Amino acid sequence: MAKRNNFNIKAYLVVGPENTKGRDVIEISEDAIKAGFTFIQIRSKEASARDLIDLSLRASELIDKMGKRDEVALVVNDRLDVILAARDCGANIDGIHIGQSDIPVDTCRKYLGPDAIIGLSAETSDLLTYVEKEDTKNIDYFGAGPLRYTDTKPDCGLDAKGNFHQRSLEELTDLSKISKIPVVVGGGVKLADIGNLKKTGVDGFFVVSAVAGADKPYEAAKDLVTAWDQGAGRDD
Repeated sequence: MAKRNNFNIKAYLVVGPENTKGRDVIEISEDAIKAGFTFIQIRSKEASARDLIDLSLRASELIDKMGKRDEVALVVNDRLDVILAARDCGANIDGIHIGQSDIPVDTCRKYLGPDAIIGLSAETSDLLTYVEKEDTKNIDYFGAGPLRYTDTKPDCGLDAKGNFHQRSLEELTDLSKISKIPVVVGGGVKLADIGNLKKTGVDGFFVVSAVAGADKPYEAAKDLVTAWDQGAGRDD
């Protein structure tokens, strides 16, 4: 079965070399996967294309070595060129995550193929209207946020005038009801938020520093996964 039709975004790690306090990105990713994370996104605004290709190759090799190819998806943020180069070198990269002002969705689908996962950040100030009206035929999930301000992506949640908009639990509940595709929420998410996020009905959470910046990444990741799995979910 194509990964596009069989992925799980309940526990989603976004990670790059600037997030790990000097530790190896792949070791952090391994800790997260061991703890039950189901989705890895390689993201860096500082690393070179060559370094991102190498990271993508190593992340792909890690998932294969762990026997998690059917359980864990791997995408790269923004860099279509990196994905194509890594695939050409033999990496199993499942897809791409892009923002609204990045490479067009249709272009990503053209070059990555019908089975690729394409995630789109939904950060517009009029989020609900955007998600309800967006053509999702080539999009596989929305990444929504931020829940609160986050140093790992300080421009997240800013509108065209530079005003900051965070996502309320009520808005996320409405979002989960109207979205035609899965929704994963992040942006400053902490362990204490997981139970309330689960109750909104969204499909998962994404984190950066809560795992990649933790003193004990495995324990931090395990706590997050356990909190999500034990959450009650939304009362329908």
